[in-house]
Amino acid sequence: MTVCAFLGLGVMGAPMAGHLVSAGYQVKVWNRSPDKSKIWAQTHQGAACNTIEAAVSGANMVFMCVGNDADVYAVAKPAIAAMKSGSILVDHTTASAECARSCYGLANEKNIGFLDAPISGGESGAVNGALTIMCGGDAESFTRAQPFMGAYGKAMKLMGPSGAGQLTKMVNQICIAGILQGLSEGIHFAQKAGLDVAEVVDAIGKGAAQSWQMDNRALTMAEDKYDFGFAVDWMRKDLGIALSTAKSVGADLTLTAQVDGYYAEVQDMGGNRWDTSSLLKRLSS
Repeated sequence: MTVCAFLGLGVMGAPMAGHLVSAGYQVKVWNRSPDKSKIWAQTHQGAACNTIEAAVSGANMVFMCVGNDADVYAVAKPAIAAMKSGSILVDHTTASAECARSCYGLANEKNIGFLDAPISGGESGAVNGALTIMCGGDAESFTRAQPFMGAYGKAMKLMGPSGAGQLTKMVNQICIAGILQGLSEGIHFAQKAGLDVAEVVDAIGKGAAQSWQMDNRALTMAEDKYDFGFAVDWMRKDLGIALSTAKSVGADLTLTAQVDGYYAEVQDMGGNRWDTSSLLKRLSS
């Protein structure tokens, strides 16, 4: 049986690791909070490890999903140092392209494959095994990792060399930010104009205005419900990475910067853990 390790059991990582067990792999896990590892292991019949080194020892495939660049470095460096030659480290964290390239270099020195593989689909996508995965790295590592990622991903694509996955995720977040701001303003307008939002969405949701956000968030937004996963704090982290990268590549992200400012207003309202559709909240308050 192929041995896998999963490092980081947050709202995304825990169900992803569970899908690997369901797919028939032997899975060892590590988390900074040991209790999470123990609870996960009891639920999924996996092995909880107290250290990163113990988790990755003997593993053919190592997956990680943590918070930001600093977390990636803190976890990836000891993992790479303890992994066996020929194994692969797949990082599902949304981080900078520079971080990905640095980890790729460290792994390459030890004959270890490395993929930056940020994910999209939110908590529901992780729970339902329906994530979209954007990868950067070598074709050989991607081909070997595909069957494993298929346990929790519905779509995955190699976008180019190391860092390309993270750059693609930045595009994803840029687009989502703009769509959600437009959807928020549309719902706000409908409410102020005295329209029934559900009827409006039914009327326009099959035409050019249709989007995943409209299909899945418009009605909950109109009902002032914002507890559907990906938090504003994390979106601001992601947009910050995109805006910083835009300066280095000479891209104009005027709208993205504006929406990032709106998310800052949502945070000031106490909405740090509201989901990203809460842009409407600042218009309705």
